[in-house]
Amino acid sequence: MEYLYPDNLKSKATLWLWQLRDIGIISAGLLVSVFAFAQAGIFFPLILTVAYAFLSIRFDDISILDFIKYATAYFFLKRQTFEWSENNE
Repeated sequence: MEYLYPDNLKSKATLWLWQLRDIGIISAGLLVSVFAFAQAGIFFPLILTVAYAFLSIRFDDISILDFIKYATAYFFLKRQTFEWSENNE
């Protein structure tokens, strides 16, 4: 396995597209999902695990969930103000 650290060695370790904490959560979720499906035939935990795995993918130290949060705040939640003036020099 290959662990990738950034240049400054202060960021969290990543494995492929996820942080190691996310890999642990996804692994535990998959284990619970398999047991839930085998015992009760329930797909819901698997859907939650796959959704978490997708939303926690990281590119350049930003996850897909963070990008969705920032885009929602920019387009819908925060007021955008624009100021312009005529340059009379």
